[in-house]
Amino acid sequence: MSKLFLPQSYVPVLNLRQTEKAVKQLKDFFESGLSSELSLRRVTAPLFVLKGTGINDDLNGVERPVAFPIKDMGEATAEVVHSLAKWKRMMLAEYHIETGYGLYTDMNAIRPDEELDNLHSIYVDQWDWELSITEENRSLDFLKKVVNKLYRILKRTEFFVYENYPDLNPQLPEEITFIHSEDLLAMYPDTAVKERERLITQQYGAVFIIGIGGYLSDGALHDGRAPDYDDWTSETTPGHKGLNGDILLWNPVLDCALEVSSMGIRVDKTALLRQLAIRHLESRKELMFHQKLLNGELPLSIGGGIGQSRLCMYFLKKAHIGETQASIWPKDMMEECKKHNILLV
Repeated sequence: MSKLFLPQSYVPVLNLRQTEKAVKQLKDFFESGLSSELSLRRVTAPLFVLKGTGINDDLNGVERPVAFPIKDMGEATAEVVHSLAKWKRMMLAEYHIETGYGLYTDMNAIRPDEELDNLHSIYVDQWDWELSITEENRSLDFLKKVVNKLYRILKRTEFFVYENYPDLNPQLPEEITFIHSEDLLAMYPDTAVKERERLITQQYGAVFIIGIGGYLSDGALHDGRAPDYDDWTSETTPGHKGLNGDILLWNPVLDCALEVSSMGIRVDKTALLRQLAIRHLESRKELMFHQKLLNGELPLSIGGGIGQSRLCMYFLKKAHIGETQASIWPKDMMEECKKHNILLV
């Protein structure tokens, strides 16, 4: 409850029935744009994967996956996915998807260690996407090019929502602003990371923060990233590292920066070995996914995840992610939300 933010005089623009309809319309429109803009084929995704294969996303390395034994497979353990960051890259190879094309899927995950608040749920729904690229594409310029494509989809989606629901006025700026996490630290050296994000996103409206996962000049991380999917150590510009980042949008309803996407150019063999060493996780080299990558069986790629419920939150101007998805919440949180016109589905 301590992290629940209750906007003063909050009145949802859409009622519950309208919201359910708008969520479906919004998701269909965005998904179509994502597929066409990035040349992505839709594929079916797993809800769980086998433990010990290295396929599951380890997030920050401390979050516990939901796991269960499989009776008809000798009690082998399956884990509910945290995300499909590594599985998608394997599917690029499995489907023999050519360079310049890719895939996307509806990803549903359970993250039981999330701290529940306006933005975080134990149920995660996102579009996971992955695009096959060339060696020449492993650059900061190409990363920015893809981010700009995603931002164009966001702009079109915002207008689509406005056309259908005129009370939901557009608020995205014309362009997204790029800034490196090291530059952000230099701008606000005595400020905590989340406050830095809030300040820069409030200033520009839409921001892509580059370089998430590597150590900054103060010895800290901007945020955690697993060492075996995003490349957060490659040299890109003098004094800067990282070929990944987060898309943040300013959310005036909650007076905060709203992260809607985490993405990046994926590790090649060199970056994988370097980042495993930095995290002291060299033992992962023996896992199935890592062996495939080290043996050259996986294509170079760029990919990411885009939060479905968070996008709906943003475009429908909701105060709680529970207004756009069905999940489980503490009883006292539900009661407080109801008192403040926040109707959880």
